[in-house]
Amino acid sequence: MLRRMDIVIPLFDHFEPLDAIGPYEILGYVPGATVRFVTAEPGLVQDVLGSLPVHVPTAYSEVERCDVLLIPGGGSFQGMVSDPDFLGWVRRIHAGTRFTTSVCTGSLVLGAAGLLEGLTATTHWDAVADLESYGAVYTPERVVRQDRVITSAGVSSGIDMAVRLAALLTDEVTAQAIQLYTEYDPQPPYDTGSVAKAPAEVLARARTLG
Repeated sequence: MLRRMDIVIPLFDHFEPLDAIGPYEILGYVPGATVRFVTAEPGLVQDVLGSLPVHVPTAYSEVERCDVLLIPGGGSFQGMVSDPDFLGWVRRIHAGTRFTTSVCTGSLVLGAAGLLEGLTATTHWDAVADLESYGAVYTPERVVRQDRVITSAGVSSGIDMAVRLAALLTDEVTAQAIQLYTEYDPQPPYDTGSVAKAPAEVLARARTLG
């Protein structure tokens, strides 16, 4: 009997909902995969918007290995990077993963754990200096793979990353089928989804949202 793939997503208070739920939705359809959330102390974890409490029953310390580690971002990265026990756990888990991944400011957690030194990586556009402070080489690409480490840019890019990860874990036809089943066919009403495209007034307004 084949062992199921174990995909682990740590949630700390003030996590960005789509960072976690977007990839969860995609990876939950990967055949043979189990996606589970973990946290520091089992119980309710609150999202950054304040209206989506999630009950997480498992402490990260209970996990000794997994196939995929996915670190979401949002304000939760601050709690993660300030927890030396958690960073030590990330390093130990990374040693045995097939892929270690991040969404948005989750890459800062990988950086704080020492996993991005000298690697090309991405993050939310407003966290570039923080990412580079950990020795990573920033690129504005939405998804960046460096061997077993995959980083993705802000919030919605986690879905792109998860679809690519689904292909790596299975095959391209399966990944495309998941994309079709979830009808992931982005057609945004405005072409302002990156710093390179956004007018100055839109960028200024966006800086007030975080």
